[in-house]
Amino acid sequence: MHTMWKGSISFGLVNIPIKLHAATEDKDVKLRNLHKECHSPVKYEKVCPVCDVEIKNEDIVKAYEYTKGKFVVLDDDDLEKLKKENEDKAVEIMDFVKMEQIDPIYYDRTYYMSPGDGGSKAYSLLRKALEESEKVGLAKIIIRSKEQLAVIRVYENTLVMETIHYPDEVRKSGDVPNVPEEDKVTKKEIDTAILLIDQLTSEFEPEKYTDEYRTALLELIESKRTGKEVVTPVEKEPVSKVTDLMAALQASIDKTKPKKPAAKKKRAATKTKKEA
Repeated sequence: MHTMWKGSISFGLVNIPIKLHAATEDKDVKLRNLHKECHSPVKYEKVCPVCDVEIKNEDIVKAYEYTKGKFVVLDDDDLEKLKKENEDKAVEIMDFVKMEQIDPIYYDRTYYMSPGDGGSKAYSLLRKALEESEKVGLAKIIIRSKEQLAVIRVYENTLVMETIHYPDEVRKSGDVPNVPEEDKVTKKEIDTAILLIDQLTSEFEPEKYTDEYRTALLELIESKRTGKEVVTPVEKEPVSKVTDLMAALQASIDKTKPKKPAAKKKRAATKTKKEA
């Protein structure tokens, strides 16, 4: 597994050399843009709109636009120095909190943590301490020139680091338009909705959920590649347009209600004639 960051994690006087490895991967099907006439891949060139010339990487500088059309240019040396000053520091766990106190909206990306040279015992200590206390650690780390707030927790016997957003990076829910302030629903509607939730409740089994669009797209690509006929998928059952809330809830319950086993046919009893 590729190492994308090396450093150390500390809590108190305990220092753990660690390596970070990406825990997830993007499996989106990448499609290229081709010229319709000759099917050549389309190039995206960096061109200066004023000089009307193609720009090379060495001719590009980074800048911050503090107001429309006005920039502060930042030298690569300044950025590298700032990055180096922060990366050289050990990552310190600042606080320990209950995981349920962190809303999922804050979570960003997950990394596996493996112990570096000589760090196995301290790694095991932190892992066991987090498990026993049922808490997670909060730390700061510089990844790809960006300071990240991070949660350190245990996942299947492995320490993981979850980068999380800062509070000012999470937009206010109050700014979402057209959200009703009051629940204008009846007790009967609530009870029916809860009944539907109960019928659809099950254990979380991630293996049973698949990316149906990606699968269909890959099948289409393979079919075209081999010159076979494209199979039209079976159409899903059309969704009935039910405008009444109670009717929609009841229809959903009826649809998800477990089917009763078919009743067994009663066998006709044959009467035996009594001997005289």
